[in-house]
Amino acid sequence: MSQARPITRRKPAQGAAVARAAGPRLGLALLVIATAQLMVVLDATIVNVALPHIQRALGFSGSGLEWVVNAYALAFGGLMLLGGRAGDLLGRRKVFIAGLLVFSAASLAGGFATSQAWLLAARAAQGAGAAIVAPTALALLGIDKPEAMTGRSLVR
Repeated sequence: MSQARPITRRKPAQGAAVARAAGPRLGLALLVIATAQLMVVLDATIVNVALPHIQRALGFSGSGLEWVVNAYALAFGGLMLLGGRAGDLLGRRKVFIAGLLVFSAASLAGGFATSQAWLLAARAAQGAGAAIVAPTALALLGIDKPEAMTGRSLVR
């Protein structure tokens, strides 16, 4: 049988004082996290608009063009659990920043792609970066302590 435990509640004044102390930094952190999450979701779909131009510029066949979308989706879906676990073990904030760097560098590489293989590798790396960013961004939003998002937390 399970045992009942008393519920301990945090005093509202204590949480409000922490939120006021972290005010501007908390707002900036929320803006960065929301923007990163938007980029991850947007990148999964926006490439569909550019597919005809990509096909003409790099000479993709119809079936090869599908891999431009699928390389991102497979890497993203396949590595998301790993990204979340890495955030738990290594620190959500550090892993989030690392994921943003991977995602941004892969986006830049994809923009400069001159061959099919280069573009597909960049899209897969983008998916891997997104798989790191998405779960850590959501975990940072789910933390009920504002100091965790600003870097003054015990959980790093």
